[in-house]
Amino acid sequence: MNIKNNTVLITGGATGIGFSLAEALVKNGNTVIICGRRQSKLEEAKHKLPQLHVRTCDVSKETERKALFNWVRDNFKDFNILINNAGIQRMVDLKKGVRDLAGGENEIEINLAAPIYLSAYFIPLLMKQKEAAIVNVSSGLAFVPIASMPVYCATKAAVHSFTMSLRHQLKDTSIKVFEIVPPTVDTDLGKGSVEEEEEAWNRGIPPAEVAKAAIISLEKDEYEIVVGEAQGLVAGYRKDPEGEFKSLNEW
Repeated sequence: MNIKNNTVLITGGATGIGFSLAEALVKNGNTVIICGRRQSKLEEAKHKLPQLHVRTCDVSKETERKALFNWVRDNFKDFNILINNAGIQRMVDLKKGVRDLAGGENEIEINLAAPIYLSAYFIPLLMKQKEAAIVNVSSGLAFVPIASMPVYCATKAAVHSFTMSLRHQLKDTSIKVFEIVPPTVDTDLGKGSVEEEEEAWNRGIPPAEVAKAAIISLEKDEYEIVVGEAQGLVAGYRKDPEGEFKSLNEW
């Protein structure tokens, strides 16, 4: 995959992995569009990186997903890479019934429905380009779940499955389909949803490390980009899924 002179849309691009990907892609001479729900965070991102194009969008809402597609289509004729990065992570205790599910943001809509629908919107447009890509950000927890985050892990497992199917469906087109599988990363993801001692236990690697690994792998057409400690998690899952699950959930 050519990593220069592309036009790229990154969802959830104002912070964390998304912003680090934006920085790396701008550095490599790409036109980068980021979207997010919080205008203040988008403004902060553009202040740090003035080359960015920004758009407020809550990807959990179908009307806003469609509006985002229309805006990109109408304003960026060379658009050729979609990075589905936006995500949230919550602790959910199902012994409490629907309380935790109903009491916060919708992980299913943001983590799973958004990348599926945005991919569906943009694929006909991307197929017109000589070279194009869809990059989905899943997680090491897509392979081995943490039981206290059941919905997050389930959505990321579904993103992994969706990515495999999408890659097969698009194999005879100009669109390459990549999956970034990060470990725990030091971002705002999950803050406020875990206990303080657990949050301090492991904040993870810097998001810039994920972006660096992703750029290297994209250029080499390595479609499953497993980063850092996620490599051990994925390897353990493929060797002994039940044992890896038990080990991860002992704490």
